[in-house]
Amino acid sequence: MTVPAATLVLASQSPARLQTLRNAGVEPVVIVSGVDESQLDGLPPAELALQLAELKCAAVAAREDVPAGALVLGCDSVLDLDGEALGKPGDPETATRRWQEMRGRSAVLRTGHALRDTATGRVAAATASTTVRFAEVTDAEIAAYVATGEPLVVAGAFTVDGLGGAFVTGIEGDHHNVVGVSLPLLRDLVAELGHAWTSLWAPRPSP
Repeated sequence: MTVPAATLVLASQSPARLQTLRNAGVEPVVIVSGVDESQLDGLPPAELALQLAELKCAAVAAREDVPAGALVLGCDSVLDLDGEALGKPGDPETATRRWQEMRGRSAVLRTGHALRDTATGRVAAATASTTVRFAEVTDAEIAAYVATGEPLVVAGAFTVDGLGGAFVTGIEGDHHNVVGVSLPLLRDLVAELGHAWTSLWAPRPSP
């Protein structure tokens, strides 16, 4: 006999978000939203992250291949450095400039979360914020890191769970949020929609 689980649909292609959820006992269905993240450029970081999360959530929730009664989660992360929203650098030159600006400083990683219950149409949404302190990395370290390609495809040009982890000296707030999804916040959103967090755990044999 197994314990039934609710279905979570992750509207993101981020392998880090997927792994974070799996580590927490959730096995989501992944459906990539295809939302153009550049369409809302110019918004303040927290608002940008939340609106992009809501757009991703809505785009996937409207698809016919979403399992019936699923909870659809859209997320988007940006690094807030002096009020500027820094997303994925995209090219080595941009990534290098960002690291030259970030080293020895602190910034705030903001991740928007939007969760829709497809059975009721209700949506719960919020932004999680975590302060990140960066090491005084050298030009040579920046060049070597950028050459790996990792910082080009992640918000803020860094990871905390990959090669960039050695360049992060401290975190104030939820560590999972920096990886891409705040588990405590997601638990609150799930509860707001009337579900138990533990109902998302993948089926397992009953004791």
